[in-house]
Amino acid sequence: MVLTCPVGIGRTTQRNQASGHSRRKVLRGGALLVLGGTAAPLTGCDLFDRDDKPAPPPDPLRPMVDEALALAEAYRSSAAAHPDLAGRLGPIGEAHTAHATELARVIGVALPSAAATAPTTAPAADPAGALAALRALEKTAQQSASTACAAAPAERAALLGSIVAARATHQEALK
Repeated sequence: MVLTCPVGIGRTTQRNQASGHSRRKVLRGGALLVLGGTAAPLTGCDLFDRDDKPAPPPDPLRPMVDEALALAEAYRSSAAAHPDLAGRLGPIGEAHTAHATELARVIGVALPSAAATAPTTAPAADPAGALAALRALEKTAQQSASTACAAAPAERAALLGSIVAARATHQEALK
């Protein structure tokens, strides 16, 4: 470091006996400048910031994932209770699993385990009752998917629209 001002040993400089700065004052001032120069850029970064940001709200499509998994489980349990309907119900249940998988991919979550999607009600004792119950579930699910589609941004509306159409087709296939 080059000092351009006269630095004195005491209160006066030796050259012209004028008062000047002592070496200690110059070194202290230089140290403060260096410290101030390094601390100033750090205040703009996240070094001193606290991460008090709230967690983002859950994705509005998360209930759609759960609903698709519940529908898939309802179809599996009805197919297990009525083996004669398994060929008819199996592909529809697989479609709901595919919907849940794609929705989970879009919103960036992992699918829950099979134990978390246990059916809430047992399938009907007779095949006609099981089909009627599945049609009712499909109708309710179609309405919720339609509502979600209307509120979704454009990049998600196409996926939700296809799910709405699939659920309407499932209702017809169950007649």
